[in-house]
Amino acid sequence: MSWTPKRSLSETEDILCAPGCLHEVETRLVDGKLLKVYKNLAPTLRDFWVSAVDKNGDKTYIAFESERYTYRQVFDRSVRTAGIFYTVYGIRKGDRVALCSRNVAEYLVIFWAVHLLGAVPVLVNAWLPLEPLTFCLVHTQPRLLIVDAERSIVLAPAIDKTCAEAGIVAVLVLHPKDFPQGMESYHDAVDKYLGAYRDIFENYPTISPEDNAAIMFTSGTTGLPKGVLSTQRQFLTNTLNTIVGGRRALLRRGGNLPDPAAPVQGPQKGALIAVPLFHVTGTTSYSMLATMSGMKIILMTKWIPEEGSRLIREENVSVAGGVPAMVSDLMDSSLAGYPLDGLFFGGSPAPEVLSSRAREVFPTAELSQGYGLTETNSISVAIAGEDYVTRPGSTGLPSPVNEVAIVEDGVRLPRGQIGEVWLRGPNVMKGYWRDPVATKSVLTTDGWLKSGDLGVQDQDGFLYIKDRIKDIIIRGGESISSISIENALYNDSRLAEVAAVGLPDPRLGELVAAVVSVKHAFKGKVTEESVLALARKSLPRYAIPVMILVQETPFELTPSGKIVKGSLRTLAQGEWKKRNGVASGVQSRL
Repeated sequence: MSWTPKRSLSETEDILCAPGCLHEVETRLVDGKLLKVYKNLAPTLRDFWVSAVDKNGDKTYIAFESERYTYRQVFDRSVRTAGIFYTVYGIRKGDRVALCSRNVAEYLVIFWAVHLLGAVPVLVNAWLPLEPLTFCLVHTQPRLLIVDAERSIVLAPAIDKTCAEAGIVAVLVLHPKDFPQGMESYHDAVDKYLGAYRDIFENYPTISPEDNAAIMFTSGTTGLPKGVLSTQRQFLTNTLNTIVGGRRALLRRGGNLPDPAAPVQGPQKGALIAVPLFHVTGTTSYSMLATMSGMKIILMTKWIPEEGSRLIREENVSVAGGVPAMVSDLMDSSLAGYPLDGLFFGGSPAPEVLSSRAREVFPTAELSQGYGLTETNSISVAIAGEDYVTRPGSTGLPSPVNEVAIVEDGVRLPRGQIGEVWLRGPNVMKGYWRDPVATKSVLTTDGWLKSGDLGVQDQDGFLYIKDRIKDIIIRGGESISSISIENALYNDSRLAEVAAVGLPDPRLGELVAAVVSVKHAFKGKVTEESVLALARKSLPRYAIPVMILVQETPFELTPSGKIVKGSLRTLAQGEWKKRNGVASGVQSRL
């Protein structure tokens, strides 16, 4: 598809960031660095929450299973919870409160209660096994821990030791059934409290934009998690970054920005959140965007495609999406053909074939893509609309307050050359919690974050992610992008997931292999040779996998939806050793 935009990129940016507009930019000294920041950003999460309630008090805020709560009801619950945290458990500004739970309505109540006090929520990955889970708690030293029933059982064998080492004064359990000694019910604590909890308003601490706001954890696939510490400004900047792509698309096609004072017409729109709230996509992007926009948040404890499709229809969800696997699920579900307004890809770069197929399945939906990391509080780069359709491999342009540099060996490369993607802006983390060595390894003194991704910018500044640096496969001196192999194999519509990995080879250094999972409808019908035949048609000879392992079960994913390649690499290497001569025979035919 080719198209002629009604406005140039520079004209679009001038309108988007004009004085008085939501995305107006100013330059400010932040922690010793001169950065572009959003002039009209809420100063703190407390101010952000109070403002959202003032504007949307009687609208539905949370819909979870049979539960429904308005903005005002959730606010009242958050105030009461904050009062209990303050008076009963001694939570003060700067204290950490750890929350480790699946998606439930109380998650957001507790999140806002902590921010009313100027304390710092520690959002722990609820799917972690015991050892890394206890590490996160001891490492961050929260004063209070709230867990769901499942996590109370996981923690039970180590709860006394963990509380002693972390300095935790109490453990509250959400919806407990049976829970270990030493824990108490969150709901009993709230219901039994008879104190004047609104007194906390008289003791509100002063909070500044550069005060600590949240600790979230990297979803890395190796080693222990790292706690990403962000300030109020860093966390909140993403609320405006989430809508940059769509607003640019509107302006590029000749439209005008909506009037912020105009009343919202029609039924309240919904935002479906099936990704975990302990991940930046769930909290920093989806829930903050919904809160800012007066939308209702529909929570799912886990992603079930048909259940998600039903909720999209019934709850007036006009923009759907998530990690590429979720979008693929929607295209294969009964929702196919539904008149969505938008379809969003995030979490990891979407295969090009997925975006082209999405246009066919959801023809009314404007496609968009975002790129960022936990360390950037989600989105730093975005693209939507016709720009995305004409550049399906791109993750877009930097937000108005972000900068992108492509760097190799400490030298910034010109556009068109591939190197490591560096990001800078007011949404880049303050650092890794209590880990100055790890922080120094990724953050420069002037504020650039080394992403670990390889990418290139075209002459217009659009960013294309080529691979993770660690996922480059070097065969006989030839650098092969695993993403290029995966994109080629994703053209096989029978495949649900694809991961290209390297195999050690004494002569060539590495060989290319791939592991694929099969969609449910094609179980038992996909052979290695049929997938290899497709690879031979679309890949250069040196990039054709010497082996393709076909799995009929889904891959293990991180909470952000990224494929855990470590286990797949080990699996492939073990199979390669077993095959030995058979694999060599395949190699010799290439």
